[in-house]
Amino acid sequence: MTDDPSESGARVAEPCCFVLFGAAGDLARRLIFPALYNLADAGLLPEKFCILGVDLAGPDRDALRDRLRQGLDEFATRPVRAELADRLLGCLEAVRADPADPRSAQGLKARLDALRRDRGIANHLFYLAVPPVAFLPTARMLGAAGLLREDGEGWRRLVIEKPFGTDLASARRLNADLLGLLDEEQIYRIDHYLGKETVQNIMVLRFTNGMFEPVWNRSHIDHVQITVAESIDVGTRGRFYEQTGALRDMVPNHLFQLLSLVAMEPPSRFDARSVRSDKAEALAAVQIQTEAEARANSVRGQYLGGCVGTRQVGAYRETADVAPDSTVETFVALKLSIDNWRWAGVPFYLRTGKAMAAKRTEIAIRFKQAPLSMFRTTRVERLSQNFLVLGIEPFEGVTLQFNAKVPGPRIAIDGVAMTFRYEDHFRAAPKTGYETLIYDCMIGDNLLFQRADSVEAGWQAVQPFLDAWDAAGGQGLAMYAPGGEGPAEAAALLERDGRRWRPVAGD
Repeated sequence: MTDDPSESGARVAEPCCFVLFGAAGDLARRLIFPALYNLADAGLLPEKFCILGVDLAGPDRDALRDRLRQGLDEFATRPVRAELADRLLGCLEAVRADPADPRSAQGLKARLDALRRDRGIANHLFYLAVPPVAFLPTARMLGAAGLLREDGEGWRRLVIEKPFGTDLASARRLNADLLGLLDEEQIYRIDHYLGKETVQNIMVLRFTNGMFEPVWNRSHIDHVQITVAESIDVGTRGRFYEQTGALRDMVPNHLFQLLSLVAMEPPSRFDARSVRSDKAEALAAVQIQTEAEARANSVRGQYLGGCVGTRQVGAYRETADVAPDSTVETFVALKLSIDNWRWAGVPFYLRTGKAMAAKRTEIAIRFKQAPLSMFRTTRVERLSQNFLVLGIEPFEGVTLQFNAKVPGPRIAIDGVAMTFRYEDHFRAAPKTGYETLIYDCMIGDNLLFQRADSVEAGWQAVQPFLDAWDAAGGQGLAMYAPGGEGPAEAAALLERDGRRWRPVAGD
């Protein structure tokens, strides 16, 4: 058993067959199977549990078991107990299924019927660890075979990975098609960011501490910064990145999930319906900008060749499968507004980029400066900005930055910080980030998963930027050296408002 207190008292999941499409893929090997192992180690998997690995190539069971065992040995976040790993792998079966071949759907159905009959497992969790182009064909195959229909004896749930569409129109089509096959409560749109303890803690920090919620509004907050910086470059993902870019890859999902948790109203109760509704309303309140406003309130950049620390990085345009004249952005910064009573006049600045000075994901809430009239006759050499910084990764914790008197005979002020680190206070076994989300899928708790209206609200806010950039072509693309803070134009986006970014590489 794990010594993670976040898992104490959790009930064992209901019996189910975990049907994993893309079982031979990288996601299954690196993250999903190690997460299942961690759930087994925590005693949260049911006795009646099986994994049915589905793949186009149709690997045999032994080959798939060997691949997943190797992945577990390489990517496990905690020591692997051979007996437990063998027991988990022992419940793994394999089958080939091709969405383009109706016969394979019947073969999959026959295998699931046999598992239901032989092992008494009536619940099916379909996890689509496949490329986005395969989402709908796979779901349609399952629907045509009757595998998504709940018959009263067992539930059916479908898990899809991001991205949920590539623009507003495609997101609407995807949602409409999926909702033609399943009810909204059966669809689990998974974003691994929401599996992080530090992300889930945002709601706890806001809504359980009387010192924060009363000042969480336009009267006290000057602005909000959300940063998701990565020191790695695009690497081998050139083909994928050419089709997406930094904005599509990160903003409508990861960054908007963080934004919605900061901006949402207090839910009437802590349940999935209330929380998801308030998050969707926060995203729906993001001001829809004109194309002219979108151009003025955004920066898109692309990294050149150079160094990140001691590591040499080639220019994005030199990456395999990237066009030599590509205008795809590897960095984006946006200025957004939220049109509601709580946030009127408070800008939200978002940025994300590759090949930057450091890996850093954080939410920084800058409070308004207190009046200094009482100190006008004193020497105030240094005045720190008041920030509440929620560290997501790699620093996991909360920092409060404020001013204090420097010891001495005269009044001198300096900025100080109080810091809480998760690792200092809680004994928690390391996780992949998928454990909570997979477990929630199994118990039917969709609080941490996006609803269709939330997905579409995010794309609606992003669409003007996509349209403005498409109209501009390659104009306005800012080139930046790797290993830094991103393009100078991103700094100017805040400087024109009399503000500045918190440094990526540290304060």
